[in-house]
Amino acid sequence: QVQLVESGGGSVQAGGSLRLSCGPSGGTFSSYAVGWFRQGPGKEREFVAAISWSARSTYYADSVRGRFTISRDNAKNTVYLQMNSLKPEDTAVYYCAASRTGWDTVPKAGYEYNYWGQGTQVTVSS
Repeated sequence: QVQLVESGGGSVQAGGSLRLSCGPSGGTFSSYAVGWFRQGPGKEREFVAAISWSARSTYYADSVRGRFTISRDNAKNTVYLQMNSLKPEDTAVYYCAASRTGWDTVPKAGYEYNYWGQGTQVTVSS
């Protein structure tokens, strides 16, 4: 069982930046792919970005590509989501999730993930 903890959320003005972090509360997730999802008010949960456990492969939703960057530091047992040029439509609860999958696999669907964090709120004001 892997318990994930997100941090780094907050309130920022449009055009600003935030960096989210995700790590296990115990143990390690260096052999898991990790993804970020978000759920905005009145919206369905959507995929944001993911990184393979090799860290060699990443994938982004079209809505964030070029603005967000996912990375991982397995030595620190942490995955990051750097969010730049934030827009009001990025407002959501952001969740990280871990998936037991292949070395270079980047899962994009929620059902492919085995463990989820509790989420961290990101609010972008115009």
